[in-house]
Amino acid sequence: MSSRHLPRVIGGQRGKSTLEVEREHFEKNQTVAINKAINTQETPVKEKHLRNTILGTFTDHGGGLFWHVATKQMQLQANPILCWKFCHVLHKLLREGHEHVFVDSQKYRTYLEELGKLWGHLRDGYGRLIAAYTTLLNQKLVFHKKYPHIPGNLLMTDEVFARICGSDVNGYFEISVDMLDYMDEVLSLQKQVFGSLDRARANSMTNSGQCRLAPLILCIQDSCQLYDYIVKILFKLHSSLPPDTLSGHRDRFLSQYKKLKEFYFQSSNLQYFKNLVTVPLLPDEPPNFLIQSEFNKHVKPVAVVPNEPEPEPERDSITPEPEVVADLIDTSEDKFDAAFGNQNENFNFNGGPPEIDERDLLIERLTKEIQQLRAELERVKSEDQRIIQSLRDEISKLEKILSELRLSADKALQDNDNLKAELSKAKVHMGAAVKLTEAEKHSKANEEKFKKMKDVYQKLRDEHVSLLRQHGEVTKQNATDKKTLEEKEQIIKDNEANMVRMEEERKVIQESLQNSADEVTQQLAQTTAKNTDLEKKKQELETQLKSVQSSEETLQNELQSSQSRVQSLETQLEQTMEEKTGLEESLTNQIAGLQSDLDSLRGDKQNMEQDFQAQITTLKTKLAETEQSKAQTEQDLSKQLADLEQQLENLTTEKLSTETRLTRDLDDLHKKLLSSSIAEGRAFIQDALEQFHNETFTTARCTAEFLLLRAEPVIKSLENLESSNNIYCADRKELENLVECITGFSHHLGDCVIHGIATSQSTAEIESGHDLANLCRSAGESGLTVLSAVEKGGNISSEVAAAISHIKKLMSLTEELVPKTEDVKTEEIGDMVDSEMQLTSKAIEQAAAKIQEMLQKTRADNTGIQLEVNERILDACTDLMKCIKILVEKSRDLQQEIVAQGRGTSTAKDFYKKNHRWTEGFISAAKAVGWGATTLMEAADKVIKGEGKLEQLIVCSQEIAASTAQLVVSSRVKSKRGSNALQNVQDASKGVSRATGNVVATVKTSAQIIEEQSLMDFSHLSLIQTKKQEMDSQVRVLELERELEQERQRLSVLRKQHYTLAAETEGTDQEGEEVEDASGENRPWDYAPMM
Repeated sequence: MSSRHLPRVIGGQRGKSTLEVEREHFEKNQTVAINKAINTQETPVKEKHLRNTILGTFTDHGGGLFWHVATKQMQLQANPILCWKFCHVLHKLLREGHEHVFVDSQKYRTYLEELGKLWGHLRDGYGRLIAAYTTLLNQKLVFHKKYPHIPGNLLMTDEVFARICGSDVNGYFEISVDMLDYMDEVLSLQKQVFGSLDRARANSMTNSGQCRLAPLILCIQDSCQLYDYIVKILFKLHSSLPPDTLSGHRDRFLSQYKKLKEFYFQSSNLQYFKNLVTVPLLPDEPPNFLIQSEFNKHVKPVAVVPNEPEPEPERDSITPEPEVVADLIDTSEDKFDAAFGNQNENFNFNGGPPEIDERDLLIERLTKEIQQLRAELERVKSEDQRIIQSLRDEISKLEKILSELRLSADKALQDNDNLKAELSKAKVHMGAAVKLTEAEKHSKANEEKFKKMKDVYQKLRDEHVSLLRQHGEVTKQNATDKKTLEEKEQIIKDNEANMVRMEEERKVIQESLQNSADEVTQQLAQTTAKNTDLEKKKQELETQLKSVQSSEETLQNELQSSQSRVQSLETQLEQTMEEKTGLEESLTNQIAGLQSDLDSLRGDKQNMEQDFQAQITTLKTKLAETEQSKAQTEQDLSKQLADLEQQLENLTTEKLSTETRLTRDLDDLHKKLLSSSIAEGRAFIQDALEQFHNETFTTARCTAEFLLLRAEPVIKSLENLESSNNIYCADRKELENLVECITGFSHHLGDCVIHGIATSQSTAEIESGHDLANLCRSAGESGLTVLSAVEKGGNISSEVAAAISHIKKLMSLTEELVPKTEDVKTEEIGDMVDSEMQLTSKAIEQAAAKIQEMLQKTRADNTGIQLEVNERILDACTDLMKCIKILVEKSRDLQQEIVAQGRGTSTAKDFYKKNHRWTEGFISAAKAVGWGATTLMEAADKVIKGEGKLEQLIVCSQEIAASTAQLVVSSRVKSKRGSNALQNVQDASKGVSRATGNVVATVKTSAQIIEEQSLMDFSHLSLIQTKKQEMDSQVRVLELERELEQERQRLSVLRKQHYTLAAETEGTDQEGEEVEDASGENRPWDYAPMM
């Protein structure tokens, strides 16, 4: 059994293949680079991580790994900075990454759109920026999906661009619209970014400001290419299409030109962009596309992004501790580089910043000049080629015109010769005198025509010669330019030789610096060794010092013991002197020997004390030097502290002065803002008062009920104004509320005065109208008095009370003007709605049935063109009847819904009675629809029988469309917003409009077919017959013109009579209108406030 599991064990221990290991290593490194590039720190994306991510797309042949890391491992919905950096990196990949990044990113367009919607709800910070950036990225993906041959960085030659657009002008038109949309999104993003910064742009050098500004470099690069292509396309379109067709394109381009120029100007003034991108400047005036020669002045804007050097690794200044001094002896390359940096760098051994070599600056400057000269060379070559090509095209066109004129001249000469031959024959035959006269006239006309054509030919020949001369001058200019370009190329070659020579000198300097670094390394190693020896000697001296101290203690103990022993011996000597006198000499000798030993010991002790004293003196000297350096340091620190205190005092003084100035400016700003708001309110009220003298306003009308609704908010706004003014007098910070109250009061009072004037003009009582007008004038003047009191400041209670009194008087007089009568006819309106809708439906059904009957009859009676025309007309009328029937049914459903929602607990008749004006309009619209259907059926019947005209069908169908529009409007007045039934009615109305258009188009097509069929052939008529019919036609034209003028006069009189009767009917309805409840059920337009 164990043998069965053996292969599995061996397979498990075999390990991964080389490709799998490399792939795993690549994914790991790429994930680390992406996470480092897209992080939560509010700093710009680092270039090296971004470059590694771009290189990874080429290794992976697409952006699948990037999208996997971004969507699966990053919380883009949780952190706005993370999402902003993600958009920046994605934009960079789309521009410079592998071409398959676009293919892999197409399926994440919905994801980008959801990210934009999510962060778009965040009104401040990065919310709006992310929403604008995701919109731009989606637009870029859509653009490159539509035009896959355009690279992500938009860099391509003119030939490639022309091949993408194709030879059809529609291709240029379509790509111009797409590029204008693309440019709109770029400008929208830059507007949001600059809008999130302060006006001074002071935060452009902070990390947060740079984080927001970094993606604008890509926007500058994209906008340069888009601007160039848009200008070229618009010049191309203006050479092929009429200017009126492209007026919208020109307006969009001019708007984008102004925004783009401001964008470039703002970007060029930012310190952050100085070393990152060279921002181009647009010309002072936009190109004029109506003049083709303006294209020669067009210069392509170029945004130059210099190659950034490799970032230096961050190094911390490490101070070696005493216990690791011995480690400095190791002079290996790694530790030396870790401590002092790479040897290839310009290391300054004096401890200061590295000095910049002038030759490096010269090389860099020459390189930039070479690049600029090459770009200028390419631009000059392209401009010369384009000028030569345009001149060649113009010469070819003129040659074609010249050949055509030559053919025309030859033909005219031949005709002239023929006429002369005929003239000579006519002179022989005296009987043909009339023909001779006509031939002479014809000959003279041909001679004049020949002279004119000869003059035109001479003029074109002169123009051709002048163009040939211009072509020669352009050729000479081209040769001169080529010579200039060759000189510039020679200068470029000389500069390259100088660069090579300076590069060699730089290498020699680097080698000398390398040798100096080696010497310094050796000196450092020797110094380290000496320090080690001194440390060892110091340890030995400390050991000797300890041994000397221990021997001193030993000798001191021996001395004490010797002294005690001597004392004991002296005592014994005194005791035994008398007894042992014989031993005195021996004891004296012993004492002398002991005394000599004691002296020698004392001398050694003194020598040791002197050595110790010298060492103590040395230590004291060192201590004094240390104390002196400490005192000097304390003195320096005290001086620095005094300087800092002085700076703090200066800053405090400056702060106080700044606060005082800002407070003063704030007070001035408050005064200006309050004065401007009061001036605006005074102007609004004064404008309302001036309507008393406006003759064009005398026809305005308003009801008393609506005037009451406009007068009520004035009192409330006056009370709010008084309370806000009191609060502002107590606290100056409450300016915003006061300004709002002033604005609201001014608008309410002006609105009340205007509607009061209209009401005074519409009332039947003249005295009451005059009183109402005087009260309106008094109310407006009192409002101006209130605004003046607010501007002066202080308490405004008396002025407000006077204004409220005038408004109340106005309201009381208005209440007296409200009509008190009731309309007796409204009781019958409720019964008419359902019956009228049923009659309308029945009329439509009868008309549809009649049209079907006519269709069957015409198929049986007619054939050929007449049958085709009749079938088309009747089919179009049948479709129109179906759409009208659907509209009536949907209107009935909406009517029932309106009645159910508005009647409450009352009956439907009560609802119709209460809203009788709306009901009358609804009934009128239904009657008009039914009458229009019946009239259309009758007109179609007459057309089929040959008794009517096709124009009658057009008029009837247009009348039906107007009636259905009236029915929809009357239904929409009382319906709720968002009602499904209302939406169904509107959809049915659109169907009626389409069917009406179909009827009109069918009638016009049928008329054209009949007219083409009825064309007459006049080839068989003689000269006299033709002249006679021509005179008959002229007589008929004059008669029709006279009839047309008479019919137009008749139509004008009928319309005047119609307007007069409609105005009288409306005035009668207005006088008999029922006064609505104070509950405010009806909407403002039910009162018909003004005309």
